[in-house]
This record gives sequence, C-alpha cells and structure tokens, in this order.
Amino acid sequence: MATTYGNKRLVVGAHYGWKDFLVQRISAVLMAVFTLVVLAALLFTKGPIGYDTWAGIFAPRWMKVLTFSVIVALIWHAWIGACSIWYDYGKPAGLRLALQAVTVVWLIGCAGWAIEVLWRL
Repeated sequence: MATTYGNKRLVVGAHYGWKDFLVQRISAVLMAVFTLVVLAALLFTKGPIGYDTWAGIFAPRWMKVLTFSVIVALIWHAWIGACSIWYDYGKPAGLRLALQAVTVVWLIGCAGWAIEVLWRL
C-alpha cells in the first residue's frame, strides 16, 4: 500500500493538461484549414457575393460535414478555454460551477443555432 504523506507523496492524475493542449492545437488547425477553404471558394467565385453564392459554397455534403466538424471543434476549443479561465479566476467553487453551467448552456445554444443555419441552406 502506498503512503500519501511526507515528502514521498503518491502522485496521481498527471498529464491531464496534455489532452487539452492537444485538442486546442488540433481544433485550431482544423479551423484554419476551414478558413482557407472558404477563402479559396470565395476567391474563385465569379460575380457578386450574395446569398446564392454562400448557399452554393455550403451546399455540397462534404462542405456541410467539414463545417459541422469545425462547429464541434470550435465548441470544444471554446469550452477548454473557458474552463481554463474559470479554474484560474473563479475561486469560490460555487461561482466556478455557475460560470461553467452558463458556459455549457451558451455553447450548446450556439452549436444548435449554427447547425440549424448550416442544414437549412
């Protein structure tokens, strides 16, 4: 049995930040690639850019899947960033819990709205 007192304490739960770090970087790369794809589509579009142009860009299924992936990545990216802020600056546990709950509701609402807009095109 391991002792958990003195100068040789049992260390558990290490490397939790590594997953968040990796998710932040991967989601940022995915969002950057998406931005480049949308910019390229806009640059190669002829004529004025209006609703029909935007609807045409997002009409193919592959673009809807890519956009959906970016929405999920953005929500996850924002959740990790918000949690880091709440853990750093929300010292009372009740305040931190309330802020996290508001953040979850807000992010789910944003995701729902974005998906509704995407699949309505």
